[in-house]
Amino acid sequence: MIRQINMMVEKATTYLHSSFFPNFSIWLVIGYSGRPMPHSPQLSPLRIAIAGLAALAVAMGIGRFAFTPILPMMQDDYAVSVGLGGWLASANYIGYLLGALAVTLWPLRGRAALAVSMLAVALSTFAMGLTDQPWAWMLLRFAAGVASALMFIAVSTRCITALAAAGRTRLTGLVYAGVGGGIAATGLLCLVLMQSGSGSAWAWCIAGLFALLLALFVLPVLGRVRLPAAVAAPDTRSHVGGGAALLVLCYGISGFGYIIPATFLPVMAKAVVPDAALFGWSWPVFGAAALVSTLVAAALAQRLGHRRVWMLSHLMMAAGVALPALFGGLAAIILSALLVGGTFVVTTLASLQVARETARGDATRLVAAMTAAFALGQIIGPLAAGGLFDAGYGFDAVLILGAVLLALTALLLSEPRARKAA
Repeated sequence: MIRQINMMVEKATTYLHSSFFPNFSIWLVIGYSGRPMPHSPQLSPLRIAIAGLAALAVAMGIGRFAFTPILPMMQDDYAVSVGLGGWLASANYIGYLLGALAVTLWPLRGRAALAVSMLAVALSTFAMGLTDQPWAWMLLRFAAGVASALMFIAVSTRCITALAAAGRTRLTGLVYAGVGGGIAATGLLCLVLMQSGSGSAWAWCIAGLFALLLALFVLPVLGRVRLPAAVAAPDTRSHVGGGAALLVLCYGISGFGYIIPATFLPVMAKAVVPDAALFGWSWPVFGAAALVSTLVAAALAQRLGHRRVWMLSHLMMAAGVALPALFGGLAAIILSALLVGGTFVVTTLASLQVARETARGDATRLVAAMTAAFALGQIIGPLAAGGLFDAGYGFDAVLILGAVLLALTALLLSEPRARKAA
């Protein structure tokens, strides 16, 4: 197995070195040095949105969530326990938290951060397939988490600002559809590999190569997006307080509430139906729901407003999180995938738009603070779930707790004074 992977690496390296790296090196030096790219026409809003979609497919679909459908494969290959799975997931989320916190202190001014973070996601993902040591997995998932946070904030800030300036805010939904697209793609990849008898090492390596290929398209496009001066440099007049503090709290609860099914849903499905041809569909369904719902929510927000969409998403997510605990069975898990998958990206889409409206200036610091709170919730969730599961308590208690907290934050978001403060 390792010999086959090494042969694949050698062939891919030869191809990339001859076909990609010479041109990429020139682009990286010229395009990210602050000098204009030669022959770079004005970027269309649609092209920016599609590049953002591909970038978030890498940052979130691969850097963050490729672990979820690969975990059942790692359980078969290396006898990985749910407890160790929780630690590996949380290592990624700790990296995500630290990456977001770093941006609150040192806002992303340079375009090179996007290139470095995207390549880091690709390489750390690929390297997961080259080792069977838990300590190495922990370090690689941590690195992928840091890079994912930097990518997410850089892409969100650039795309939201550029599309708003062009008067094409509806295309923001297309950008965030990349999260669901990446999740669905990795889920389908794992489904095919499990059906063919391939192991988790192949899944990690192929996902890493896929991320690298997407970088060929994304970086030359988003690297040329020029932010207005008010966004390219920190705006000292923007603040995180009052209504903004409520946004940080609610977004943090969202991270805790959805992360249990988002980390262990295929594991839950496998426990009910061991056949990969059946349980393997839980994650592609999760991703497909995320993709479709994001596009629908963009239009829905025009009628209801971003805050109300966020509130409704929390209510639906609460129902989805509670379902596996209340009913069990594969049908409840698939419905949970639809409800949670169909709302967690919508929550991000709506909340970041509310953040942009609340900041009244540069939203980078507020987005970073919200992302950090979201990551903190995600760190606590898998550790609690994994510890309780290995102790013999299952997933039910933490699922119910997450559902209750989501319902409470929905009430906070609907409170009239909160709407006025934001």
